[in-house]
Amino acid sequence: DHIVAVPPKHADTQAAGTATEQPLMSAIMVRHATDADLSDIAAIYHHHVLQSCATFEETPPTLADLKERMVSVTARGLPFLVALLNDCVVGFAYAAPYRPRSAARFTVEDSIYIDETLAGRGIGRVLMAELIAKCASVGVRQMIAMVGDSANTRSIHLHQRMGFQIEAVLKDIGFKHGRWIDMVLMKRQIGAGPSSVPNSSPHS
Repeated sequence: DHIVAVPPKHADTQAAGTATEQPLMSAIMVRHATDADLSDIAAIYHHHVLQSCATFEETPPTLADLKERMVSVTARGLPFLVALLNDCVVGFAYAAPYRPRSAARFTVEDSIYIDETLAGRGIGRVLMAELIAKCASVGVRQMIAMVGDSANTRSIHLHQRMGFQIEAVLKDIGFKHGRWIDMVLMKRQIGAGPSSVPNSSPHS
């Protein structure tokens, strides 16, 4: 069955956004995600799984899968956030451990997905700014972005605006929607970065 990008309750918001195409940053509220947000998160993410190469996933995760991911992130003291417009979830972002080996414990990898009908309206910048701030507050020092598809200029430009730099492009490591796709590796410093020795681990 086809899975739409946005639940029906977002219809009025979509129509207004299409008419104006103005930045929405001042109208966006960001908060920690809850179980009640999972169906909206799923609808947004399923669109990207099925229609884009932003994620290398090809089968949409279930609500149980998404809850498990959220619990895994928050149990480590890391942020899992949603962006709200008119009380509707229009995007989500979270930071997860970059690698399981202990030496990488001060580095996280971000994930951020926006309601496709509202892309390019500033929602990603608001979400990313809050994600970075919350990671800094728990002692994270580096944030990695693994952007699926070098043609995904919207995500690449968002990360660059938020201080990320391209570190490498891993050519042709994925195959999705009938074509080979790259992975763009980006990174930015969080907080003090490597300028000082950390006192404790931000997550385990």
